[in-house]
Amino acid sequence: MTPGAPPERSATGGGTPTERGPAAAIPDKIYFKIGEVARLTGVKPYVLRYWETEFHAIQPVKSQSRQRLYRKRDVELLLKIKDLLYRQRFTIEGARKRIRELFGDFPLP
Repeated sequence: MTPGAPPERSATGGGTPTERGPAAAIPDKIYFKIGEVARLTGVKPYVLRYWETEFHAIQPVKSQSRQRLYRKRDVELLLKIKDLLYRQRFTIEGARKRIRELFGDFPLP
């Protein structure tokens, strides 16, 4: 590697989840803990908990120890919400309406 040159990317697709695309970023698992979801989405856990109150389609199950367990569809929806809020600059209400347009009424199946 040459000093000052950008780091090389592996053939498996290095980079952040956003650079690789949302589908490539989500591992094939049934459940994800909040820390894993925070890392995958690039959003802090307290923001994820807040979004749960604003977007009722996000309903992680709770383990016996009361830990949030998100499903893959929750992670995909969180990535869409992040895109609407951060990249497309929607308001919370505008993002809610757009999610309803895309996925129908809350809660999603």
